[in-house]
Formats: sequence, C-alpha cells, structure tokens
Amino acid sequence: MAIPETFQHHETAEVVIIGGGVIGLTIARALALRGVSDVLLLDRSSLGAESSYAAGGMLAPRAEADCADEFFHLACKSRDLYPKFAADLLAETGTDVELDLTGALYLALTEQDEEEIEKRCAWQTRAGLPVEKLPPEEVLRLEPGITGTVRGALRFALDIQVENRRLLTALIAANAMLGVRLVSDTNVESVSIQKSCVTGVETSRGFVSTKCVVVSSGAWTSLLSSSGTNVPLPRVRIEPVRGQMICLAAQPPLVRHVIYSPRGYLVPRRDGRLLAGSTTEHAGFSKQVTAAGLHTILSHALEIAPQVGALTLVDSWAGLRPRAEDDLPVLGPSEIEGLVYATGHYRNGILLAPITGELIADAIVSNRISPLLSRFSPHRFDLVDVV
Repeated sequence: MAIPETFQHHETAEVVIIGGGVIGLTIARALALRGVSDVLLLDRSSLGAESSYAAGGMLAPRAEADCADEFFHLACKSRDLYPKFAADLLAETGTDVELDLTGALYLALTEQDEEEIEKRCAWQTRAGLPVEKLPPEEVLRLEPGITGTVRGALRFALDIQVENRRLLTALIAANAMLGVRLVSDTNVESVSIQKSCVTGVETSRGFVSTKCVVVSSGAWTSLLSSSGTNVPLPRVRIEPVRGQMICLAAQPPLVRHVIYSPRGYLVPRRDGRLLAGSTTEHAGFSKQVTAAGLHTILSHALEIAPQVGALTLVDSWAGLRPRAEDDLPVLGPSEIEGLVYATGHYRNGILLAPITGELIADAIVSNRISPLLSRFSPHRFDLVDVV
C-alpha cells in the first residue's frame, strides 16, 4: 500500500499495533482472522527488518531450556503450533516457510560438556520428558560432517527450525491479503491516555485515534512514552542485546540437523546456506558486525565441525534482541485499559510468535486472558520494590 506523508485529521483504527516484526505481524494476522476489520500496524523502519530478520529460526525449547518452568511450557506449546501455522500460511500466500522437522542435536565436545548434557538429561527425565542420549558413534552416523572427537549428544527430535525470512515474507503477504493496514517508516512517539484509558497514538505522521494499542516494538519498547495525562506507562524496561551471525555456503550440505554445543550453533538451510551464531553483547543500539564477534562465532563453529574452515563466508549481520530485566517476555493487558504488551521475547521471538498471536488476539477480541499469560504480565514489574 502507498505510505501517506501524514495521516488524515481524523485517522482512526480499531487496534493499533506498534512494531512490524514477527510478533506484531503474527498478532495482526490473528486479529484479522478473528474478524477485527480495522487493524493498523506501524513500524519505525521496514517491516520485519530488525531482530526477526536477523534470527536463526531455531524452534528448540528442549535444546535451549534449563528447567521445566512456565516459559518452557509456553515455548513448547508455541513450537507445536508451527506445523499448522506453516501450512496455513502456505495456503493463504503460497509461500513455503521451509519448516524443517529434522530435529536438533546438542553435542558434548569436552569433559565439561559431558557434565552439561548429563544435567540436561537429568532435569528433562525428572520432568517426564523423553530423552534420547546418543554415543559418539551414533552421533557421527547421523552427522558425519561434525568433529570426530565428539563425546556424545542429546537428540531432540521435536526441536525444529523455520526459515525466518520466508516466514516474515509470508506474514506480510497474509496481512495485506486480510486487509491489515501496514505502514512502515513511521515512529510512534507516545500513547495518548485519558483517565487510565488509551485514546490513541501520536506518530511521526500525525495522531491516530484508537481504544486499543499493542506494544510489540521489541528493543525500542522503552523509548515509548505516554501523553495526555500524568499517567505513566507500566514499568516495562526492555534493553537491546546485540547478536551477530554469519552465513556460509555449504554445498553439499555439511550437516542436516540444527547442531548445538554449549558455545555455539549451526543451522543448515535448504538452499545450501549454513548459519552460525551467535554473540550476546550489550552494545546499545549498535548493529555493527565486529571482528571480535566473527572470530568468536567462527571459533565455536570450527569446534563443532572443522570442515567449516573450507567454506566460503557469504554474509554476516547483527540484530538487537529485546531483553526484559528478568529475561522473560512481557505479554498481556496492562493496568491501563486498552494497552496490551507483546514484547521482550529476547532470543525467542520466532519460536513464540504463534502462541503470542493466539493469546494476545484472544485477550483483545474475547477478553479471554489465558492462565499461560499470568507469569508474563506487564504488571509483574510494578510488584518489584524500587530502591
């Protein structure tokens, strides 16, 4: 759609979504599918161009979690929605998001790594989860391209991956077909609040009147302010955490599974690309790719598979993960009527997109607040004493 220089004097929307990454786009689609006819999504830059675009696309709660807490169960439920999510997007848009069901391997490469996989095996067994522990020879049978000094691995058959950039393409197309208004290059400067109720948003293109605002602005969430009264926004603090990635050309494919070690990971794509990541850096809003970051990633990739050294480096990039102060996503209605949060997904925006879309859309359309949201409420930060 054409992007207006300014909004009309009486611009209105039933729901305004701030942020056009995978979370905002999934929520917009879910709302439209539930019959919300006037959804306006605003993004400060280009749709899907930030952390969602920079991600690796792993859907691997079993490989990455340390315990069976509320977050783990939320992540598993979202991962299990992906086959239908992917099939529906294919039917709606014709775009295959390349959901790969091969599974993930978590390797032990050192004696300390063996202790790590024993810990992971133990807590998942206690949680009643099936655990598949593989000896070195079985790991090498499955993945002959990895290091011959591997000491063993855990196999997670249900931990899968999606091509996140194709997912974004499909979501943008699905929303456009459903009539969602998608407006890029538009900064939302403040949320207008009167008597503890949302009345609209002030943007770089003018004011939009609405009674419902979804904050899905990722790493930029904390830059949002309130206007209209002295009612502040909830104390939701999100910081950007830089993650660098590299892309290699691997034809024929070097590995089939998503491969983890305690220090890095490899993600094979269908077209012969091989992603390697990642870093965790507190560098503000800088998205620079650094020599130190590339060195770290390549060192960990070479440890997993020495043959990486012969591959061609074809691309590198960095994204800003949105991290809340307790590392958990911020999901659900706030104390301000009409203000809903869906942010702070940190490393798990792609993984949590389907469940976030479903839960937030249900909360808005049906006023049905799932018990799954209770641990992630924006209200939780107000319960912390500020010294």
